[in-house]
Amino acid sequence: MSDCLFCRIIAGEIPSSKVYEDELCFAFNDIAPQAPTHFLVIPKAHIPSVSAISAENSAVVAHIFEVIAKIAKEQGLESYRVVSNIGEQAGQSVFHLHFHVLSGRDMTWPPG
Repeated sequence: MSDCLFCRIIAGEIPSSKVYEDELCFAFNDIAPQAPTHFLVIPKAHIPSVSAISAENSAVVAHIFEVIAKIAKEQGLESYRVVSNIGEQAGQSVFHLHFHVLSGRDMTWPPG
């Protein structure tokens, strides 16, 4: 989608601090980190949010969680939080499925 911020990052139209990339997903550091380690992992296919996960696209979500575990291990993260906001009221500001990975500080609830 040409108007999607994350699709434009994947396409290289908008610069990012890449952490990881493969044929299915892309990970990059958050531009407004909420923890010492804060990166996002997104599918390359445009999926609007968790609520749009289906039998046809769920394999990429499983893959993303494998990638999160791999990156966490590579970065030496022993404790981290994975968050996905679904809808405006929940704080979703980019309507492309993404998972925030946060680490390096005590996590409280609500997050922030």
